[in-house]
Amino acid sequence: MSEAFVLSPQFNPAEIDAAGVRPLGSARRGDRGLIVKVTGVSGAAEAVAAEELERRLLEMGFVEGATIEVLHEGLFGRDPIAVRVDDTRVALRRREAGAVTVKFDGR
Repeated sequence: MSEAFVLSPQFNPAEIDAAGVRPLGSARRGDRGLIVKVTGVSGAAEAVAAEELERRLLEMGFVEGATIEVLHEGLFGRDPIAVRVDDTRVALRRREAGAVTVKFDGR
């Protein structure tokens, strides 16, 4: 069992996959969707407190209802990722992106 399951007990993989909702950190280049939740808990060890991570994400435009598209992935380990949040382009680490829950469009 991964840390994501431990830190987020309401996470149910069957429901998430069926609804097209998953963490932004698991997205691939070209994925598009709508942000449904932003928390400071990403399931990975962070250098900052959960409240601080949530504040930073909100300040960068990761707010509920914003549209999102993954534009680019890093070469090694697919990290960092570049995303378009509404009309803004932002780069962030995948572990930080794990704190953003997105309902992705079906493809």
